[in-house]
Amino acid sequence: MTLTTPPVAAKIPSSATHHGITVTDDYAWLRDPGYPEVTDKAVLSHLEAENAWFEARMAGQKDRIDALFKEMRARIKEADKSVPQKDGDYLYWIEFEEGAEYKKWWRRPVAGGEDQLILDEVALAEGHEYFRLGAISVSANGKMLAYSVDDNGSERFTARIKDLATGELLADEIPGTLSSLVWVAGDKGLVYSLANEQWRTDNARLHWLGQPLDADIELYHEDDEGFRVGSSLSANEEWLIIGSSDHETSEVRLLPAADPLAVPLLVKPRQTGVEYDVDLHGQTLFIHANDSHENFRLATAPLTEPGDWTTLIEGSDAFYLTGFDLFADFFVIEGRRAGLDQIEVRYYDDPARVEPIVFPEASYSAGLGDNPEWAVSTLRLSYESMVSPASVLDYDVAARTLTTLKVQEIPSGYDASRYVTERLEIPARDGTPIPVSVVMRKDRVGSGPLHLYGYGAYGIAIEPGFSTTRLSLVDRGFAYAIAHIRGGDDLGRAWYKAGKLERRTNTFTDFVDVAKGLIERGLTEAGRISISGGSAGGELMGAVINSDPALWGAVVAHVPFVDVLATMLDPTLPLTPGEWPEWGNPIEDKAAFELIRSYSPYDQVRAQAYPPLLVTAGLNDPRVTYWEPAKWVAKLRELKTDSNELLLKTNMGAGHGGKSGRFESLKETAEEFAFILWQLGVDG
Repeated sequence: MTLTTPPVAAKIPSSATHHGITVTDDYAWLRDPGYPEVTDKAVLSHLEAENAWFEARMAGQKDRIDALFKEMRARIKEADKSVPQKDGDYLYWIEFEEGAEYKKWWRRPVAGGEDQLILDEVALAEGHEYFRLGAISVSANGKMLAYSVDDNGSERFTARIKDLATGELLADEIPGTLSSLVWVAGDKGLVYSLANEQWRTDNARLHWLGQPLDADIELYHEDDEGFRVGSSLSANEEWLIIGSSDHETSEVRLLPAADPLAVPLLVKPRQTGVEYDVDLHGQTLFIHANDSHENFRLATAPLTEPGDWTTLIEGSDAFYLTGFDLFADFFVIEGRRAGLDQIEVRYYDDPARVEPIVFPEASYSAGLGDNPEWAVSTLRLSYESMVSPASVLDYDVAARTLTTLKVQEIPSGYDASRYVTERLEIPARDGTPIPVSVVMRKDRVGSGPLHLYGYGAYGIAIEPGFSTTRLSLVDRGFAYAIAHIRGGDDLGRAWYKAGKLERRTNTFTDFVDVAKGLIERGLTEAGRISISGGSAGGELMGAVINSDPALWGAVVAHVPFVDVLATMLDPTLPLTPGEWPEWGNPIEDKAAFELIRSYSPYDQVRAQAYPPLLVTAGLNDPRVTYWEPAKWVAKLRELKTDSNELLLKTNMGAGHGGKSGRFESLKETAEEFAFILWQLGVDG
């Protein structure tokens, strides 16, 4: 049977009153009351009907989807391996076999010997529609491997321990984890965090190997429902670091890794708005904190007086200090200057001596790679740009030289000289210059189709990195642009603050103004712009199609956070309390309620023409619950006045990240690009 009309969701009115304002919602029934179990027949039937409509409308694009998938896959080296890295007595690496969706983890003794397969993701994923490896951690003595697996997209991982000598799994099994796995107490114990019923990690727990789970000991419990707990080892592996934080405040405790049941040492009590993280070198604490400058400073303190901080590197408007790493003989500073990644080597005996690592291109993305050992003379780095494939480099600290160990290979061929990348500045409506990274073919002439990507939330910067899939648009005449809008921290912490809470709408207007600026520069035209974003970037998509629908020729919203008001009003949902510092608390604050309601994409859908729209969701997604995109699409179907495509695809066996596996995920990208090409009328 050929479907000729899209599904129409039933309207079942419901309402709630807050601050004297009544909000009605005809599609609230799409939230299964038994969530996270989704068994309601009416809900499942509607989602399946939307999936059937998606399949029916995309059927005519099958050849194009297949062609896109084939070319995307041809750019991936199927049999591939990482550059081995030394950690203790072994060299470790990962490897993909020909045609494999998942990787295998290997090691080899440094002194010589056979390669050892320590973890086989291919075997673990067999029989599962979805598979994701969470944490993986080899014990200090190299004899055991702890790892965790999610096989349904719910982001609740089951941790197991493997004896690497025999290959056998120990009886120990820890379900419901959402954390790293940290070896302590001479490899006799494992520190982890459980996800509670609201999918929040409010604990750090110690499991003794060979003991039942009910004997596990809670090392720390967080009472603030908005905070999350995480654990790690110090760089010298002598200390267990337990951190608790929300989006703007943090607090750290230290325990001897050899004695995790000792009395914890609180570094400094939490202070609202102050974020800090720590590491140790000998008896000295190094503290990365934003207490005296929003772009962070680096301070030190004696272990005996951990709250007595002395500035080592001052905070700066010009340099955004994003992090640091300690090694035996030197330490490394990472940050951004004018939005561009910086890596600097410094020395304990002369911290003012700065050795910047210099990279060849004017715009790039670079950072420290995997550096597991304490005493090293060489640093492993990663590097890429919008035209340069990902590279693995070694930096000789004494010689101050870079050596390229591996460059991402593109089997179907790639010639960087055929492409050009630019970093533009386009003024927002308030005059603020917004950076934009653009890549296109050198032979592209005049205006044409353009894809604009944005995120703009949580202080997450979108790096100008390399993408093989992006080439499928660029080689068809697209310019591809990344708008570094406020809400990310691309230009520092002030850039982040300028797009959150009461200034949230800057994120949306920046994106629109960038699009208009790209039109003014002759790169494209209104209606020839495709846009995409996911999660909070999906909220961005929802906001800009409400405000400026005629600009966009095609829109892709992945797991979009569009029902912002209802979600922020529901403290039982997994993320809500921890999100209030980002968006505001509409339960207690009427101004926050009114502001969120004014931009929440679901609440602002109205009777007008909307651009063609492809929306994705994950049934098991704990971050953006499936009903947000489902409700949004239902309301758009009811109110929009156009006949443009509106498609919803719900992954019934996946979560926030969509399909797992390196090729399965490509199929979804191929569908996305086919939709864009179809709607913009681009051949090929």
